[in-house]
Amino acid sequence: MSSFHIPHGFLVGAVLFLGACSEQQEQGVQPWERTVEDIRSEIGLVRAGKDLTPESWPGGARVAVALSFDFDSETNALRDDEHSPGEHSRGEYSARVAVPRILALLDEHAVPASFFIPAVTALLHPAEVDAIVAKGMHEVGMHGWIHERNSLLPEETERELMKRAYDLLTEVTGKPPVGIRTPSWDFSRATLKLIRELGLLYDSSLMADDRPYELNENDEPTGVVELPVEWMLDDYPYFGFSRFGSVRPHIKPRDVLEVWSAEFEKAYEEGTMFLLTMHPKYIGHRSRIMMLEELIEFIKSHEGVWIATHAVIARYVAGEFG
Repeated sequence: MSSFHIPHGFLVGAVLFLGACSEQQEQGVQPWERTVEDIRSEIGLVRAGKDLTPESWPGGARVAVALSFDFDSETNALRDDEHSPGEHSRGEYSARVAVPRILALLDEHAVPASFFIPAVTALLHPAEVDAIVAKGMHEVGMHGWIHERNSLLPEETERELMKRAYDLLTEVTGKPPVGIRTPSWDFSRATLKLIRELGLLYDSSLMADDRPYELNENDEPTGVVELPVEWMLDDYPYFGFSRFGSVRPHIKPRDVLEVWSAEFEKAYEEGTMFLLTMHPKYIGHRSRIMMLEELIEFIKSHEGVWIATHAVIARYVAGEFG
């Protein structure tokens, strides 16, 4: 398991996707010309079902807190066929500096977290993945093979990559993953079906609520737990940067701390869930890890806070199916 390749199906999928768009245009079907039945069929494919917020959290806690880190390393550049050593160095930083720094912070405050890891990251940085697992309190979840965009893939290619990633993480960590965060939170029309085929307990890629909920497929309950995400609760919009693209934020860590603290306080008031998505290559820098530590201290200053991995929270709320 020491080598990998970029699947040709990714490029094939992109061609098929663009072809489908062109075919729709050639047929002359404009968005405003679609029937209500057609629209309902599309948006009803994957929908929020039952609210799974329990009557009480473990130990009588008022709020559940889920911290997660998407350990992408070099996979974003590899996926996009970028060959710049400069770009790859940013991914290397996440493994060389950021992950050890994050693990040290979590150790200091005895906080468990979930790490969503592309399979190629696990192949490139086995020592760092081993370090995460060795702590005994963190979770490793699925995050694609090479951070592929699912909506550009044929269903069979998406299925193959998901299964390969599942098998690789099982081999590397010693136990099968129970949850997934799709790369770039990208859901194809087949993604939920494939999640169910793998028997995964939960997904953490969708945005229909602040609270945990059950996923419905074509109006039918699936038993899959959704632990929803939100761009406001992701470090990338605040701290991501691209020299050649449009992502050039200039936001102070203090301002992000204010937003995240307010989100936590409202979740605490409501008795629901506070979930953060972070990336080692962004949050792992010094000024930002200091901000994260201040946030953790703020959260822990409240009584009745339950901090757990996504898997543990998903297992707990899954009891609401009964």
